[in-house]
Amino acid sequence: MSVAFSIELEQEINGRWIAEVVELPGVLAYGATQDQAIAHVQALALRVVADRLEHDEAGREFLDISFAAA
Repeated sequence: MSVAFSIELEQEINGRWIAEVVELPGVLAYGATQDQAIAHVQALALRVVADRLEHDEAGREFLDISFAAA
């Protein structure tokens, strides 16, 4: 079993990009480019999942993770 996270992207008026992992509330990150925002939010999501695994707050499905930009 695996988990697929969706990443939503939006460009702000000032030109920077914000990326958010829909399935993990509060997991969002900024970047100067789309790619940078995606990389930052993926890293943050992995940290959140790692913390949940470490504290027995996540199941085995989180051992196989993929990301898809929306």
